[in-house]
Formats: sequence, C-alpha cells, structure tokens
Amino acid sequence: MQLYNTLTRQVDTIEPLNAPAVTVYTCGPTVYDYAHIGHWFNYVRMDTLVRVLKLSGYQPQWVMNITDVGHLVSDADEGEDKLEKGAKREGKTAWEVADFYTQDFLHGMELLHISAPDHIVKATDHIAEQIELIQKLETKGYTYVISDGVYYDTSQFEGYAAFARLDLDGMQAGARVEYNREKRNPTDFALWKFSPPPDEGGKTRDMEWDSPWGKGFPGWHIECSAMSMKYLGETLDIHAGGIDHIPVHHTNEIAQSEAATGKRFANYWLHSNHVMVDGEKISKSLGNGIRLQEIIDKGISPEAVRLHVLESNYRSQSKFSMDSLQAAQNRLTNLRAMAVHRWQPNDGDATTPLGFLQANRDAIHVALQNDLDTPEALAVLSRLERGLDIRGINNTSQEAFIGLLEWLDAAFGLGLADVPDTSDEQKQLIAERQAARDTQDWAKSDQLRDELDAQGVLVRDTDSGPIWSWKK
Repeated sequence: MQLYNTLTRQVDTIEPLNAPAVTVYTCGPTVYDYAHIGHWFNYVRMDTLVRVLKLSGYQPQWVMNITDVGHLVSDADEGEDKLEKGAKREGKTAWEVADFYTQDFLHGMELLHISAPDHIVKATDHIAEQIELIQKLETKGYTYVISDGVYYDTSQFEGYAAFARLDLDGMQAGARVEYNREKRNPTDFALWKFSPPPDEGGKTRDMEWDSPWGKGFPGWHIECSAMSMKYLGETLDIHAGGIDHIPVHHTNEIAQSEAATGKRFANYWLHSNHVMVDGEKISKSLGNGIRLQEIIDKGISPEAVRLHVLESNYRSQSKFSMDSLQAAQNRLTNLRAMAVHRWQPNDGDATTPLGFLQANRDAIHVALQNDLDTPEALAVLSRLERGLDIRGINNTSQEAFIGLLEWLDAAFGLGLADVPDTSDEQKQLIAERQAARDTQDWAKSDQLRDELDAQGVLVRDTDSGPIWSWKK
C-alpha cells in the first residue's frame, strides 16, 4: 500500500514498525461548535485510510483526539480559548459546551458510517500526561516562562522549519508586528497558558488546573503529542489530519515530541486538502460551513454525503455544492439498484460471470492501495454497476455477489449490503403486474406500476423478466 508522505514529499510504500500492526493517529474535532461539511470531508477520508489499511492486511490501531480545551482562536496562541468563547456564546459552561458538541460529533460519525477508532481521547482527560511532557521539555532546556505562560523555544530545535518548509528569516523580519512581544521567536508556542485574572464579576475560567508553573490550562499542540505517545508509542506509523495543520500544529507536534524523546515522531504524514465553496475554503470564520444535519434536512442521505467525499482525491482541493451532492445522491441510487440484484437472481445464461466480479474487485483494491485513489476506485465501481445492469446475476453468482457487496461496504462504507429486499406484498404486486403484461392487460399493469411507485419501488422490464429497484 502506498501513500503520499508529507514528510518526504513523495508517494511512499507503507512499512509499519511492527507489521501487521500499524499505528494511526488522526486529529479530531475542537468541540466548541457543530462540525461543518469541510470537517466531515476530512473525517471520512481518515476513515477511508483505516478501512484500506484493513483491506490490505494490516491491523490498524487508531487513536483520534477530542480537543476540549486549549485551542485558542489564533494559531499564534492569541485570543480566547474556543471552548470558553463557545460557553459565552451559548450561556453554558465550557464543560457543557464540550459535552454537547462531542455527542453531536459522535452521532455524525455514526450517520456517515465512520468506523469507531480504538481510542477516542479527550484533552481534559489527559492533563497529567501533558504536564509530564512539558516537564520533560523543561528539563531538556526547551522551555521558558513569560507573563502568560510556558513557551517552547523553537530556536532550540534544529530543523524546526523542515517539515513545513517555513521561511524563518521572513517570519523573523515580520516579528515587529507580533502581538506577543515577550516571545523569543515568532514561531515559539505555548505549552501551558496561565489562567487570566477573574473578570469584573469575579468569574474565572471554567477549565483550569494546578501545575508546577501555576494554575492554568494546556496549549493546543501539547495534547496530541502526549495522548498519541501514551496510546501508540514514541514513534507513530501514520499521523493524519487537515492540510492547514502542516505549518503550525503538526510542525509544533514534531518539535516537542522529538525534543522530548530523541526519536522521529511519525514516519508517514497524510494530509487532507481543503474543501472549497464559491472559490473559498469552507471555515466557520467565513460562515460558509454547512452542517451535516442541514444537508440531511434537504433530502440528501448521509451515504450520499460520504459518496460525494469519495468522489474527490484527498489531496485535491474539492469543490462543494448542493448540486454536486444531488448528483452523488443520484449515483448512490444507481449503486443501490445494483445491490438489489442479490435479491432477484434470474435463470438466464447471459449473466455476470464470476471472473467479472473478481476483476472489478481487484481493480478497486489496486486503486485504493494507490494513495487512496477513491475517484478511480469509484470509476471501476460504476463500470461494475453498468455491467450488472445489463447482465444481472443468477444462482451461480449470487453468493459471490453478496460477498462482493460486503467487501465494497468494508472499503467504501456505503451500506450496499444492507439495501433491503421488497416485502412479500410488494413481490406479489410485481408478480401480478407481470401476469397483467403477459395477458396484455395494460391498464392493470399501469395501475400496479403506479401502486409500486407510490411505495418507492421502480420496476424495469427486461428480456429475462422484471427487475425492481428502490427509488432512493
């Protein structure tokens, strides 16, 4: 299996440290608001990575974090904690906000058939581990303290700029406009932030903890290093997340983790590109991030949303629109029409040969192993769908076809193996309609067709008999 590795800037063959086990850490949500469709693109892609690893014979150990403290409104450690901001917006505590949006996120994962990670870990459950890691960095001389917190001195880490290919000289030249003039270097980042004094009403932060440096809360970046190494070891096989994490979050993770351990933090880095709408990336700050539930309310199924994500390569800038979602819904309807062949094998000879099924499965697998090339994999799936539409299946190929549907679900998560059969009553209506056609009773045939249509069943007449499918 091959993946484009941000670390090497090339497509590399995956060679896990302890194959067949492969450790995977993916950046999860900051739970101060609803996830938008741009976020869901990323999470479906991370799930696809894990699914393809499994299909390729690996045993993924997957950890995803929940950022429920420490993520400030600016990547430069400026401004308000996003959870505190959310609490003020909604008149709740930060803890209540975090719990509400965590549960909403987990529900969205279920709707989109995103596999359950082995561990979903919260920053607030791992404060001790984060403090311990900061202490280790302090002992090694990588930290300093200023008025608002404990900071990591990036000048002490050789190669800090390498991963994101940062222009440190240019950033230093612009340091005069830095908000925090106490920082030694523009790229230095907070490991631990001190709690601000109480406001005029005497209220303090909802989330704060005691530490060797004073009461406060962890910085955003330290959580991922502490939690990933706790569950997966000091060197990860694969670290994945959004492309916007490269210059700050992931660069800082590498700096603090490798400074603490003296080992490479991750061997492979996979990054999902932006989702664009009207020429701009989708983001909460721009107010163009539509929620998953809003899409469902417009009549688009979660499976169609997932299919739409898979229609673009994870490394490409994807374009999002309601028209493209509707096209994905139509495409899903065609795939579901393919899936129901399992319930209606015919007795003809000109049916789908087993070799055709296996060849398409192999071609899909090859595409997915080639840097998660989901567009090519879906192109093969469409050819399979068209072939089955012409040929159908018979009793000889039925079992193999059911097995193929289950494999396709393991790969794509579209629920094709779960598409139901018609009821006994609907089967009777289909048989009565065919009997009416055989006697050329076209009025009754049309009446029964309309009755089936009202129940969501479409019937198509072929040389080998009627073939039914679901309207959606």
